[in-house]
Amino acid sequence: MERFLVALVLVGIAVSVAVVLQRRKPAPPADSDWNIPVQLDRHDFLRPEAPWLVVVFTSSTCDACSGVWSKAVHLDAGPDGPVCVQELEAVADAELHRRYGIDAVPLVLIADAEGVVQRHFLGPVTATDLWAAVAELRDPGSTPGPCETHD
Repeated sequence: MERFLVALVLVGIAVSVAVVLQRRKPAPPADSDWNIPVQLDRHDFLRPEAPWLVVVFTSSTCDACSGVWSKAVHLDAGPDGPVCVQELEAVADAELHRRYGIDAVPLVLIADAEGVVQRHFLGPVTATDLWAAVAELRDPGSTPGPCETHD
């Protein structure tokens, strides 16, 4: 009889714990709405006369940032080319990070001559995706469409 009472008490405790755990509300999902600027003042950046601007917002403490920058820097077409590429590091260029509300890095923005952001990439990105985005913006239709459009 004594064993039965001990078992009954243990079952009661287990049921109580299960009920309490089941009633707890799950934590709300993490806020993933990062700020992505839609308009840039081209005079805040190098070569405002260039038709295209690729800005890479980085941080020296971000491991992924150096990889993104090493891919993006090759998009620069030189001092007279149509694409200007610029890195803005969080400490060295803190004012521009604040002005544009940058709260996550690496962030790549591709803006046209008027400073309108046409494409962006938040987080690691492949060189292929960067090149394709710039190529498609400069010459629409120059990159292949999605796979589902193939015959």
